[in-house]
Amino acid sequence: MSGGLVALLDDVAAIARLAAASVDDIGAAAGRASMKAVGVVVDDTAVTPRYVTGFSPDRELPIIWRIARGSLRNKVVFILPAALLLSQFLPWAITPILMLGGAYLCFEGAEKVYEAVSGGAHHDEAPQDAATLSSAQHEGQMVSGAIRTDFILSAEIMALSLSEVADEPLLSRTLILVVVAVLITALVYGVVGLIVKMDDLGLKLARSGTGAARALGRGLVRGMPAVLAALSVIGTAAMLWVGGHILLVGLEEFGVAGPYHALHDAAVAAGHAIPALEGVVEWLVETLGSAVVGLIVGGIIVALLHLRPGRKAAH
Repeated sequence: MSGGLVALLDDVAAIARLAAASVDDIGAAAGRASMKAVGVVVDDTAVTPRYVTGFSPDRELPIIWRIARGSLRNKVVFILPAALLLSQFLPWAITPILMLGGAYLCFEGAEKVYEAVSGGAHHDEAPQDAATLSSAQHEGQMVSGAIRTDFILSAEIMALSLSEVADEPLLSRTLILVVVAVLITALVYGVVGLIVKMDDLGLKLARSGTGAARALGRGLVRGMPAVLAALSVIGTAAMLWVGGHILLVGLEEFGVAGPYHALHDAAVAAGHAIPALEGVVEWLVETLGSAVVGLIVGGIIVALLHLRPGRKAAH
């Protein structure tokens, strides 16, 4: 009897170790998949704070919570099933779809560069109409707009994540993508919440803190515009880098390997020239090269869209 019990306990322990290993594998794969989508994550974090601009401080976190729930619903209810069906029955379509998403990222990044250089920018109509709307109506309108924008970014995040785990079994693929959806949503909107409330914290410290706390509070209030501006620049650069890299890798998979190999060889050569910082230099060269490719492709798309007939009337 005792021998059988010991054997049973051994089996249970083995099953537990196997389950723990599976959880670790899923967590590691989710981490790799999340890192591949870092450029879109940064842009999502940079875009969202503008949707809570103008609301009273007590409504900012509830609005962010509503947007976060909508973002998670986008990923899990709508995008995840479509991504799994695609990877299961049309896996060859993943690369072209990723390249389309990469081209879109290049376009978004290049358009932001164009707007910064030309001094032009897109203006939402919602703030102009806000005066005629009640607070609840305006809040609902801004939340809906944020969730619609998030859908595009979430689709790209999930597509990038899927490409990282496309060879996993269906169940593992599903669990990994669910983990990615939850982690990235929590990360993006947790950071957005901190950014949005940072100036309130600074104002509170500036009014009621000690000497050092007041100085810190004034620094936070003054520094937040610079932080938001830096986030916008980082988000633009990340979109160009990620979009360009996706296009280069996609071309290589379709047999056009020259551009990717040329950039990789240049990065390796630059790394060998500075052995003390070889890894950093290689990454910088590949990143800058991918960003240049993204800017060129995105610039072409922006130019074509600006030249098309009837653009001004449509805008």
